[in-house]
Amino acid sequence: MTSPPAPTRGLAVVTGANRGLGLGVVRRLAARGHPVVLGARDATRGHDAAADLPGDVTVRALDVADQGSVDALAAWVRAEHGALEILVNNAGVHYDTGQTAIGADLAIAEEALAVNALGAWRTVVACADLLPHGARVVMVSSGAGSFGETRGGGGVPAYSVSKAALDMVTVKLAADLRPRGVLVNAVCPGWVATDMGGAGGRPVDAGVDSILWAVDLPPDGPTGTFTRDGRTVPW
Repeated sequence: MTSPPAPTRGLAVVTGANRGLGLGVVRRLAARGHPVVLGARDATRGHDAAADLPGDVTVRALDVADQGSVDALAAWVRAEHGALEILVNNAGVHYDTGQTAIGADLAIAEEALAVNALGAWRTVVACADLLPHGARVVMVSSGAGSFGETRGGGGVPAYSVSKAALDMVTVKLAADLRPRGVLVNAVCPGWVATDMGGAGGRPVDAGVDSILWAVDLPPDGPTGTFTRDGRTVPW
């Protein structure tokens, strides 16, 4: 007796995915059987990172702060796959521990906003017509952008402001895409031992689990939320 074919898995795109959390998400989604796009500003580093990954992984040069780069990705998805089931906006820069708000280099703040907030927004807008009913969009945010968790704290100002902006982008996009059955949620992966997070954090897989919680939501799951490990983080 012939076994039924395995269910088809839709395309996933992960930005900022040549290392750390992004690479971990690519690995896990590919192992599940999804074709996955590993987006990286430096395609060479992306190919190096993808060398030992399982499954169907395609490396694409992607700079989320560059409209042309994002549009080229959307055009490729449209031509090669026709739809996008999972979009994980993970690209991020400038965990600026050495700065204070009053003494901040605002060029760093501008770049953090351009990548961490506007880059994710730009990517969703460019891919909006590719997101079918049931698609999932995950914004990788941070407790550093939470007013509830950082009240009174002055550290990492550029990063914090950019992640707070990303959270509002999440809410606005979730409202727009809700009628189409697309769930958009922000996730804090927690303090994870990555190049950006530094030593001492929890394992990368724990942060990936937090992100995949939002990928795995049921069709009637929440949208426009901010969570860590499936639990609410205060805005």
